[in-house]
Amino acid sequence: MQKLKQANLYRNELIPISGKLVERYNKCLVKLGFTPTKLTSFFIDGIGWSPEIAAEKNEVFYLNNGEANPHAIIITPLQKGLPIYNPFHSFDRELMKLVFKIHNEKINNITRDSAICVDFDQNIDAFYEPLDVLKYQDVNISFRLIDDLDKAKEAQLQLIEKFHKDNNFIDENLHQELLSSAKKYGDLRERELSLEPIVFTTDSFFTEAFGGVYLLRNFITPILIFEKKEAYKEAINDTTYDVLMFHISQPELVTQLRDHLIIECNLAEEVPTKRYERIKSFIFGEALKDTQHPVNDILKDKMLFKSYLNKIDLETRKKVMSVERYLDKKQTNKDIKINDIVDQEFYFSLHKPHSSLRANHQDLIWKLLINIAPKDVLFWYWYDKEDFYKNFKTWQETKQDWVVETIKGGF
Repeated sequence: MQKLKQANLYRNELIPISGKLVERYNKCLVKLGFTPTKLTSFFIDGIGWSPEIAAEKNEVFYLNNGEANPHAIIITPLQKGLPIYNPFHSFDRELMKLVFKIHNEKINNITRDSAICVDFDQNIDAFYEPLDVLKYQDVNISFRLIDDLDKAKEAQLQLIEKFHKDNNFIDENLHQELLSSAKKYGDLRERELSLEPIVFTTDSFFTEAFGGVYLLRNFITPILIFEKKEAYKEAINDTTYDVLMFHISQPELVTQLRDHLIIECNLAEEVPTKRYERIKSFIFGEALKDTQHPVNDILKDKMLFKSYLNKIDLETRKKVMSVERYLDKKQTNKDIKINDIVDQEFYFSLHKPHSSLRANHQDLIWKLLINIAPKDVLFWYWYDKEDFYKNFKTWQETKQDWVVETIKGGF
């Protein structure tokens, strides 16, 4: 992963936590029902998730109390706008944007000497079967402060009110109570410590529950797409709901998504693009083993590209050039079918969200398409970083060099 780190492509926007902030973070963990970390320093993202603590606990989603009860920790206002590197839901970023949009000033105030535990409540205590994800509607976002600072303010205000009544100003015991509260919490009278709950209404989304499930709403019929075959097999036996269900590996899924105007693909328009070249190069790179030249050079140099293209076996060569071969043959034979020439995974990888979709839906569909056919390293990095990181480790070093350069080059 060193190559990604040097290129600032590996979790480069995490912020460091140490000293007093570690103590506050641990208080949040305990308040949420988790065990504290033994680490004295670590990094966190926008939702308060730490890769170091995840490794320590051997649990990626350690901020969840079961799949139906995710949480966040706000320890510093610097978390505003930070990426969420390992979201449990595709809408987690939107949740945190909404939290900071509504409560930004109060968060700045509170995190001066406290921390905030955030609860994302879908009004579902626990998941029991895959189709439970259909129950997602409104997410109620509520907040709790460590050391019950908001309750301490109420108690302090009551002491002050009592102090001003009758002759209580001469009560030494009352003086001592006020002093003790002030020493422990400071003067809370003007502090804005009340964070009103927020309601977020879900739309189409992805959740890591049940091994990964996409729920596409707002179409002719809701569509559920499962990443795990076990969850899919369990779900298709449930006839309670009128929904379309697919496993992500089913070719019929892509056809259905096109029919629903969720995705589209025009090969003639795609071929001249940098995205097409990225995908073709990546597919070619998968076939290059024990090469005399670095893979990075082969994929960037046209002469080397052609040289090695003619060295690989015929079937792989046809796969790499299948789109261009199809478009060439199409000029003389209008009846030729894509499936007869173009490699299926190559074809699927060239699809994109339908132009009629809203921006948030397009992001979700990009993630889905990357999971269906992970061949575009740039979009893979953008839309599923953790899966990208996992696969990056398996690639040969010179191929990693090409991937890093490609991502850094962007579009």
